[in-house]
Amino acid sequence: MRELQVILGFGGYVALLLWGVHMVQTGVQRAYGKALGIWLARAMGHPPRAFLTGLAITAAIQSSTATGLMVTNLASTGLVNLVPGLAAMLGANVGTTLIVQVLSFNPTFLAPGLILVGVWMFRRHAPGRAHDLGRTLVGLGLLLLALDQLVTMFEPLQNAPLLAVALQALEQTPVIALAAAAALAWASHSSVAVVILIMSLAHHGLVQPALAYALVLGANLGTAVNPVLEGVSDNNPASRRLPLGNLGTRLVGCLLGAAALPWAPDLMGLLGDDPAHAVANFHVLFNVLAAACFMPLLRPYARLLTHLLPQRSDPNDPARPIYLEVSAREVPAVALGQAAREALRLTDLFQESLQSTREALLSENVQAGSHARYLNNAIDQLDQSITGYLAKLDQETLSQDDQQYLKTILTFSMNISHAASLSGMGLLGHAAQLRRKHWLLDPAQRTELDATLERIRRNLQQAAALFVSGDRETARRLAYEKDYFRTLEAEATQRHIERIQVGRLEAADVGAFYLDILRDAGGVNAYLINASAYPVLERHGELRPNRLRDPAP
Repeated sequence: MRELQVILGFGGYVALLLWGVHMVQTGVQRAYGKALGIWLARAMGHPPRAFLTGLAITAAIQSSTATGLMVTNLASTGLVNLVPGLAAMLGANVGTTLIVQVLSFNPTFLAPGLILVGVWMFRRHAPGRAHDLGRTLVGLGLLLLALDQLVTMFEPLQNAPLLAVALQALEQTPVIALAAAAALAWASHSSVAVVILIMSLAHHGLVQPALAYALVLGANLGTAVNPVLEGVSDNNPASRRLPLGNLGTRLVGCLLGAAALPWAPDLMGLLGDDPAHAVANFHVLFNVLAAACFMPLLRPYARLLTHLLPQRSDPNDPARPIYLEVSAREVPAVALGQAAREALRLTDLFQESLQSTREALLSENVQAGSHARYLNNAIDQLDQSITGYLAKLDQETLSQDDQQYLKTILTFSMNISHAASLSGMGLLGHAAQLRRKHWLLDPAQRTELDATLERIRRNLQQAAALFVSGDRETARRLAYEKDYFRTLEAEATQRHIERIQVGRLEAADVGAFYLDILRDAGGVNAYLINASAYPVLERHGELRPNRLRDPAP
């Protein structure tokens, strides 16, 4: 029983550690995600600046995986050259070591205050930057508490015979230890959490220095795998140059680091006697040396990757930008016009995606669902292309009107992309669940859902027209479409409750499921309103829909 409690406690605190790291990462990304992406795209002109930018962004969000995915997406759209992209990845690898250095000093006493302030900010503020920063502080506090509890838990394990045997076996086979740590870092999407765990083991003498350093090498290798598997979804080999190139630098670095492991304990001993600090220092030293070695070699390395992974262009690829001409950036007004035309392409693609989603939901058409997902992915890539293109404009040459128009384009593009993502994850997910569970909507639900999807399609057309015209009255009408969807959901909820009250329990599951579909449909519609109606109303001083008079019928 005691062993079971220890195992459950260990697993629980590791899960809390991972969740704390996740909250820190997602909190910063939600608060500054678009701004970070724009900043990253602007800094991709020269390798040294790209290196420092990758370092700074990763130090902020504490995830080299997230930075890697951002850079990979920019590179896959052709908006980031390979050499600066590889430099940014080297910087990201160094940036992720900074919080490990801070945590090696065990600032656990800050945890209660961080959680208190974070919860207050999270509950006090509406969804927005302050709300997300509160989430970040809560995550940092949970991370510190989990680390402290793990340190406490490991004390009685120092004399556990089974753990000693397992660690001794890993000590004899450092390659297996490296692979195990790499798998853990890949699964958790966080080298930070894995290195912190290794620091806890080292603090109590449960791992020898050489084994601890081998595990650190594995953690660094594991996070390079995620962008390879998740960063690119097309079949163009050129899109994989950056993630595979980053994985190559990590792999070579780990091989050289593994060869130097016999001398590493003595070298790290010169920097201090504390085992946990030694792990953190090795983590920093490895990434700094890897960056120093590879930065001068990036250009020939990029040529090798270009030769091994040639460009394969598909003129019919919907994700390929049509109007984002590099030469047009010399004249900001022309570049903004080209970006606006590209943003309108998003609505054309989303129109087609909505039609396929409609067929997937109402006709159980599997091929239509696959086509909708393909188009939604293209919309996401095209949105990233537009963001990167606009980020490279010289801000000093933009007039105040140009800056406002740039903001309008970004807002429109981002919200159409969010609407497509929700349609894919929500509505298409519901279509798959209907098929999997063999559920059938009743005729009234099918008719209502068909009309709802048709209304979304019309609102999408209206949002596109409003993006061009900026008409105030049209914006008011589109904003009040939220009321229709609120009423629709309320009426469906009431009908669902009445069915349950009269004993029609067999329809309860399908009824609740249908409400989920309507909520996601309302969410898609809300993004369409955010895309063009609210920006127009904001420019006219009407920031909230409830401050508007009802539009004329």
